[in-house]
Amino acid sequence: MIKVSGLRKVYGSVVALDGVDLHVRKGEIFGVLGQSGAGKSTLLRCVNLLERPTAGAVTVDGRELTALGEGELRRARQGIGMIHQHFALLSSRTVAGNVAFPLEIMGMPRDRRAKRVVELLELVGLTGKAKAYPAQLSGGQKQRVGIARALAGEPSVLLSDEATSALDPGTTQSILALLKRLNRELGLTILLITHEMDVIKAVCDSAAIMSDGRIEEAGPIPELLARPGSRLTQELFPLPPAEPGSVTITFTGTYTGRADEPVVSQVVRKFDVDVNILGGALEDVAGVSAGRLRVRLTGEESGAALGYLRDRGLLVEVASR
Repeated sequence: MIKVSGLRKVYGSVVALDGVDLHVRKGEIFGVLGQSGAGKSTLLRCVNLLERPTAGAVTVDGRELTALGEGELRRARQGIGMIHQHFALLSSRTVAGNVAFPLEIMGMPRDRRAKRVVELLELVGLTGKAKAYPAQLSGGQKQRVGIARALAGEPSVLLSDEATSALDPGTTQSILALLKRLNRELGLTILLITHEMDVIKAVCDSAAIMSDGRIEEAGPIPELLARPGSRLTQELFPLPPAEPGSVTITFTGTYTGRADEPVVSQVVRKFDVDVNILGGALEDVAGVSAGRLRVRLTGEESGAALGYLRDRGLLVEVASR
């Protein structure tokens, strides 16, 4: 649905994007994770060409936006909705007026506009708030107005620019649940940027990690979890520095057992080894129970025990001595 190829964006002497490639599949929620200054917001604004890239190509839903003229680009943008970190609502307009604004620009007749606004407010859980003004709303309600406005033109793609970073944890969870529901019910492809790992864990099917204007790694989350040395896995499940000879076991979707299965006890009984647990964590990520466990194995059958774990579909990494 979204394909970014060789994207480069330069502001004077500052290289904000440096050869970015990104592929987002139709109907998935794709999260781009990175710290401030990594280039995330620039990437997002290049996807709908609010920022025109210095070089590279952007294709959305089969159309190469970077090759379109201004008139064609305006029409193509109607299929791309965007929600903002600080809501970007018009304070002089009511909730209904804010949601109707893009429909007015599109030239939709007043009666159809009014009907569409009612549908959208019901969709985002704001029935009864049509006549309220932004100043009368909570942060979560403001973001729901922003989401309704972004959906007004029935887009196939939704871009989210740190949509939850200005919200408290409880409100963040409700907004993420709303995005997940919209993704499922409307078939929306959602590209979101965030600096919060909890957002990636809660809703994303795929993810990318950005740093210094480049993508460090990207792909479906279960694949990243199963990749040796994955930075995403390390940040999802932070552990103390690996000591020489220690073993890190990663539970992913390729594991043939259950994530809560007592696999360590099985290894102890089967191979008569001693296992010293140094640290670990277990989470639900992208609908998969996953986690990391760092241990030290001692005993004559330690090598066989590690082979057994690998045969079960676990990622086993031994720190070099």
